[in-house]
Amino acid sequence: MDPQQVARAFVEHYYSTFDTNRSNLGNLYQENSMLTFEGQAFMGAQNIVGKLTSLPFEQCKHNISTTDCQPSGPPGALIVFVSGVLQLSGEQHPLKFSQMFHLMPTAQGSFYVQNDIFRLNYA
Repeated sequence: MDPQQVARAFVEHYYSTFDTNRSNLGNLYQENSMLTFEGQAFMGAQNIVGKLTSLPFEQCKHNISTTDCQPSGPPGALIVFVSGVLQLSGEQHPLKFSQMFHLMPTAQGSFYVQNDIFRLNYA
C-alpha cells in the first residue's frame, strides 16, 4: 500500500462525492467518527452527514491545491491534509480551505474517516 496513492484516491473520491451528492458521504464515517467544521463538533456518521447536507448551498466545486499524507497510529492508518479552494455556485470569488482527515483501515481492506477537521482560510 502506497500511502500517497491511497491519500490521492481518497481525496478524489471524497470531494467528487461532496460536490455531487453530500448525502452519499455517510459510508465514509462510522459511529465513533468525529467532525469539527469551523469550530463546531459532530460525532457519528448520521450527525456528520446531517451537518454536511445542511450547509447553506446547493452546489459547489472543490479544487485541490495540495494533498499531504503521513502514516499514523495503528498499522495502515493515515493522516491526510488537504488545501485548496471551494467555488460556490453563484459566487464570484472562491473560498480558500484546509481539511485534515485521519483515515483508519477496516477489516475489509478499505478505510473510514475517524477524524475530519475543516476550516475556511480567510486572507
